[in-house]
Amino acid sequence: MKKFIAITTLALGAISAHAADIVDTAVQAGQFKTLATALQAAGLVQTLKGPGPFTVFAPTDEAFAKIPKADLDALLKDKAKLTAVLTYHVVPGKVMAKDVKAGKVKTVQGSELTVATAGGVSVDGAKVLKTDIVADNGVIHVIDSVVIPK
Repeated sequence: MKKFIAITTLALGAISAHAADIVDTAVQAGQFKTLATALQAAGLVQTLKGPGPFTVFAPTDEAFAKIPKADLDALLKDKAKLTAVLTYHVVPGKVMAKDVKAGKVKTVQGSELTVATAGGVSVDGAKVLKTDIVADNGVIHVIDSVVIPK
């Protein structure tokens, strides 16, 4: 009986170890190092590790590289502005690609993103490169640019 309980406990531990939240999923993907750094600088890591669900339009490292280095460094040092920019990339709920519709969608930041579906999906002009990267507390859609709230 003790052996059975020990094996069951180990099996359950292994299953829970494979479940990954939005942050862990992004880090494991390897193309979101700048995003992970920005989330840490803004103090948003714990929020995106929370229960959610969240839909994150995640800019790649290449997307962040489009921002001039001096501007990116300044943004990373301005916690209030950085938080506004990052939460503008997050929509409450879990929106899978098949459920995306053209129009306005309210972000966690409070402003609205404009979603377009003609010629491929984009948000505020940023092209969606990859969809439906599922995490245990939401979904990530990869975008090619950082979007800035107006």
